[in-house]
Amino acid sequence: MILQKRICASFHPKYKVKFYFCYTIVYMVRIINGKNVKSLANITYKILRIQEKFTHIEEFNNPGISPCIYALWHSNQFLVHGIRNRDKLSVLISTSIDGEIVAEVCKNWGFRVVRGSSGKKGAVESTMQMLARLKEGECVAIMVDGPHGPLHKVKNGAVKLAQMSKAPIIPVHWFSPQKTFITLPSWDKMKTPLGKCNILNIYGEPIYISENATEEELANVKENIRNQLFDIEKKSLEYYNEALKQKLWKKK
Repeated sequence: MILQKRICASFHPKYKVKFYFCYTIVYMVRIINGKNVKSLANITYKILRIQEKFTHIEEFNNPGISPCIYALWHSNQFLVHGIRNRDKLSVLISTSIDGEIVAEVCKNWGFRVVRGSSGKKGAVESTMQMLARLKEGECVAIMVDGPHGPLHKVKNGAVKLAQMSKAPIIPVHWFSPQKTFITLPSWDKMKTPLGKCNILNIYGEPIYISENATEEELANVKENIRNQLFDIEKKSLEYYNEALKQKLWKKK
């Protein structure tokens, strides 16, 4: 704690709040264990509830298809907060201890949760759960490079699920040019608002997969997801400015 204060003292005042926030997140991750998950989940939820009052997320180019599979980078996982009808949205979350905290927070916020892992058994179980949710007409959200990377490498989960369910994959990215939209010092460079922030959820074009698709075609779909996510990110400021012209944040 003494070292933390000394480091923070060297920061410009406008960066100190961000430093404390990042330090708190990192410290909480270090002290997680099976006994304090519930407590940390409650603390995290209360912190995020406070932030929620200052966070304003609007949607751009959402095709409004249901059921569908939202595909996003692990760094943008908080964007699910801006997807409408969260009571009909299932979020895939890892079975790790830190994933337990995320799962508890998501449940408190009204999302449905599917727990899964990269292991064969965990992957099969989570796939079957998501398949059932899609057949019920609900949507699911998958961090396509999660739960542990490599960063921005699209894995097979969303693609196989789309092939089995016939539901389209919709790439989605979130963006804000405001300084209160920060990057955390995590492996995925997680994005989160800190303070008053207007954010835009930007959606790509739906991707449909034939149940008879070849391995080459499935590989092309993975590349399509990756390219769309990067393309949206590249054009995100342009979309954001268009949203400003449409006065999306002033319509409520």
